[in-house]
Amino acid sequence: MITFQNVTKEYNSNHSSYRALDDINFEIKDGEFVSVIGPSGAGKSTLLKLLIREELPSGGQVLVDDVDVAGLEDGEVPELRRKIGTIFQDFKLLSGKTAFENVAFAMEVVGASPDQLEDDVPKVLKIVGMEDKAGNFPHQLSGGEKQRLAIARALVHRPKFLLADEPTGNLDLLNTFDVIKLLLKINEFGTTVVLASHDREVVNAVGRRVITMDKGKVVKDQEKGKYSI
Repeated sequence: MITFQNVTKEYNSNHSSYRALDDINFEIKDGEFVSVIGPSGAGKSTLLKLLIREELPSGGQVLVDDVDVAGLEDGEVPELRRKIGTIFQDFKLLSGKTAFENVAFAMEVVGASPDQLEDDVPKVLKIVGMEDKAGNFPHQLSGGEKQRLAIARALVHRPKFLLADEPTGNLDLLNTFDVIKLLLKINEFGTTVVLASHDREVVNAVGRRVITMDKGKVVKDQEKGKYSI
């Protein structure tokens, strides 16, 4: 479970401060699919950064499975991040590696054996429909294929949680809905999915719980919401 308890996040520079998150409170239960929506600057990306401990809260607690993320030692952070898969708008693929190698690299950095790579990488590529593109480099893939590859890389550690930060922002309509269908399929496997988006059509197509943010605050939390701001 993910829990935000009275979470604030302030950025300070040049004798001024900006509050990106302001007293955030909510829970996301295991197995949920939650869309976090709001305009640019609402605090969606900051919220996700706190979950993977890329940022630390200025106040309050961010809990992942009842563990205070801010209280982790540096050596414990990689274990947290293996539990939480992340995908982004800009894919973050390694241009000099094939699709297979991009996924394999995510396993190699945590010490996976060659046998594990040969066993697990084809399986996860198949899940995202990329098994026939294993030998292709990123520049040989369409935008939708690049995002599916990024999802494969995020899934290879069998994460309990998947965070998707504007994952369809660079995609056309057809590829957008292919990616959303894939995220829903992953959720059906039991993975908790948190989708941050400002795309009305995407959020309404998902039709699940919607947390609406504006100016760093949660202004609405609907069990079956719509993008209505």
